[in-house]
Amino acid sequence: MIILYLALLIGGVGLLLLSYLAQYRLAALLRKRYPQHWQIIAEPENGKTSAFRTWIRMQHVLRSPALPALDDTAIDRWRQVWRFSPWLGWLCWFAALAMRLLLH
Repeated sequence: MIILYLALLIGGVGLLLLSYLAQYRLAALLRKRYPQHWQIIAEPENGKTSAFRTWIRMQHVLRSPALPALDDTAIDRWRQVWRFSPWLGWLCWFAALAMRLLLH
């Protein structure tokens, strides 16, 4: 039981980290394959460019229908990883919490 509990905790952390990796991979694929689209994300119309502003703009793109419209299987796959890995990570953590509460 302890091994399952630890596996759920570690799996939850791994899945949450995977969502950040997916964002990084999506940004890298956009920079490489679609530089004109990446330029719109990375360079704001007004104001100064910053990593935080780029991250916020990337969050908007990830939630919009713009990425599926590109019809790129690798981008679609990483977007699905970004979309579902936090949910699965939280599910692992709640399962570990339930085990702890029910078994103690």
